[in-house]
Amino acid sequence: MSTRGISYAEQGYVHCALRHQVRGVAERFFGDAEDVVLLVVDGSRLSDPVRYEAPAPGAEEFPHLYGPLPMEAVVDVVPVSRDADGRFEL
Repeated sequence: MSTRGISYAEQGYVHCALRHQVRGVAERFFGDAEDVVLLVVDGSRLSDPVRYEAPAPGAEEFPHLYGPLPMEAVVDVVPVSRDADGRFEL
């Protein structure tokens, strides 16, 4: 179950982000969330395909994992804090 109450079965894939995309994704989709953590994933430990797809034509592509995220692929869990202005510190 995602932090937004959507199951893998309902969504069909796991949303991911590349390093340079993390801040934007975090602020856009989790700006109102408390206790945010960043899961660092080793792509070589994934058995299901990762596809890079754009949310709209001409937009930047984001990785999507088409299979459940195996816990052995998570190599780090990074707590995310906020600065004085409320922006995520990543």
